[in-house]
Amino acid sequence: MQTWERPPAKTSLSLPQRQHGLFRDIAVKAIFGIWLRRPSRVSGATNLRQMKNPMMRSILIGILVLMAAGVGWLTFDWHRARNSGEAFGAPFTLVDQKGGEITETAFRGHPSAVFFGFTHCPEVCPTTLAEMDGWLKKLGEEGRDVRAYFVSVDPERDTPEIMNTYVGNVSERITGITGDPEKVAAMVKAFSIYARKVPLDGGDYTMDHTATVLLLDRNGGFFGTIAYGEDSQTAVTKLKRLIAEG
Repeated sequence: MQTWERPPAKTSLSLPQRQHGLFRDIAVKAIFGIWLRRPSRVSGATNLRQMKNPMMRSILIGILVLMAAGVGWLTFDWHRARNSGEAFGAPFTLVDQKGGEITETAFRGHPSAVFFGFTHCPEVCPTTLAEMDGWLKKLGEEGRDVRAYFVSVDPERDTPEIMNTYVGNVSERITGITGDPEKVAAMVKAFSIYARKVPLDGGDYTMDHTATVLLLDRNGGFFGTIAYGEDSQTAVTKLKRLIAEG
């Protein structure tokens, strides 16, 4: 039976990615606001008369000041969170592919690459796991401290035994994580991952989920992402930077 996933272009963004998008949108609006203050060639006379209106100039200046202040505050807030050493996500207690307990401490003391998916995934998940294994092999000895994790967003079907077989067929370097559905859902939410059950014909279902690999530093803090289908060399370069700086 065929399954379906949201196309990569529609996957959700993590909190830092959404913040960067917000910075960009505000900057564009600010530039657009400045452009509005310039008389256009088509209706220069009309615009000039409008700009001579003291109230209009005051309003535009006020808007630009507020935009600039907003951009500055959001940038400061992001950098403070990025460099504060605070862990990304929230504490969790789940089960690894061997049936042992695993907590957020698994993301401490070393750089981590974390991907959320499910074993019934037809393309995105097996492709990403194979790519992760390839990145680690390219890093060689340089990447010996990098740990990779595959967190199931479908714990109802992804038991530790199934995860062990699935992940074991791809790489010895990747650790599978599953557990109680409610606890998994809480972790998924805490890590700003989108995941939703999508019903299929015949009573079956698939999972719609974020297809991005999260990069965490040695403190468990957010360091960056690797997008689905990203160039292999670019991904390896990001991991090298994580190793050096994270």
